[in-house]
Amino acid sequence: MDEIEIIKKPILKEMKVFEDRFRNSMTSNVALLNKITHYIVKRKGKQMRPMFVFLSAKLFDEVNDNTYVGASLIELLHTATLVHDDVVDDANTRRGFFSINALWKNKIAVLVGDFLLSKGLIMSMESKNFNLLEIVTRAVKDMSEGELLQLEKSRSLNLDEEIYFEIIRQKTASLLGACCQCGAASVQPEDEVLEDMHRFGELTGLAFQIKDDLFDYGIGEDIGKPRGIDLKEKKLTLPIIHALNKADEKEKNRIIRIIKRKKHGRKKIEEILNFVLKFNSLEYAQHKMIELKNQALEILFKYPENDARKGLETLLNYTINRTR
Repeated sequence: MDEIEIIKKPILKEMKVFEDRFRNSMTSNVALLNKITHYIVKRKGKQMRPMFVFLSAKLFDEVNDNTYVGASLIELLHTATLVHDDVVDDANTRRGFFSINALWKNKIAVLVGDFLLSKGLIMSMESKNFNLLEIVTRAVKDMSEGELLQLEKSRSLNLDEEIYFEIIRQKTASLLGACCQCGAASVQPEDEVLEDMHRFGELTGLAFQIKDDLFDYGIGEDIGKPRGIDLKEKKLTLPIIHALNKADEKEKNRIIRIIKRKKHGRKKIEEILNFVLKFNSLEYAQHKMIELKNQALEILFKYPENDARKGLETLLNYTINRTR
């Protein structure tokens, strides 16, 4: 049994019910839409976001109908943003499968994303779960703003650590914050609890993103063999930001000139890796990731121990120990 299956154990029944409900939430009278949504369901990932929703609910009480609505709402709106992201990025694959736009072209992919967004809105209206809708739509707004902020900053390559954390808070952490807050809100409406769970999810999301940053330098996979995907896309992640802030003006300008080039060969990527290693910036990023994890655990340990709390703790550890 792998780690994800162990984490799912306290919510196995709920996850099975959720899968059926999520599949049904995407049905349409249009045969083409049903074909595409079937393809989306078939290539689902680890389903970490619904797991955060159900575990956050069970931390306080039993899962109810509102919890299923919250989990489905998260997945519908998140899937819509992924479909749109692939169009924006002109990406041909997602999780090892062909993207929607690669198989059915951009116009259909955009319309499918719009359809999924509308299904989420309709579900919220029909179930009268306006508080859950507010939580999730705020996250979608943050994600859009985070993407635009990153695009704006990548043009000038003028990025400090504070702006970096704001970008990843909006782009990645806001949705995990919404997952945990939705789960808690479905069973426990107290404001302090909802704020705690949103912050727990945010901190987990920040740590998750730094782990992704480290993958770009080969940490956790083939160490010392950087992929350099973020650098090729001119995305400044925490290790390079730290190194640039430590370097003198001359060296900093030289590295920025390399990053600004249209093409980055293997040699230039390795030059940037050596620059990052020189200032111990990978260790710095790992330290920050552990710091965020510990802050998240502080919040979680305020609440009584049960299987759900153990599941959330294990899921948090998984996000920073995963190898891909």
